[in-house]
Amino acid sequence: MTATEPAWFKSSYSSNGGDCIEVAGNLVASGAVPVRDSKDPEGPALVFPTDAWSAFVSAVRSGEFGTV
Repeated sequence: MTATEPAWFKSSYSSNGGDCIEVAGNLVASGAVPVRDSKDPEGPALVFPTDAWSAFVSAVRSGEFGTV
């Protein structure tokens, strides 16, 4: 794997039911955070700017979206 290839990981909060996303955190320094569906690892990934991803994660942690 080269430095530009995504190193995917799942959240420790992911369920075993398969409804998970994976994030490639190793690309954050490049200004991008790729996110993909763990059930379709060869499928497309959404790519978010790091500041937008950080704001989203902060909002989730603070309970801004409620609970599901």
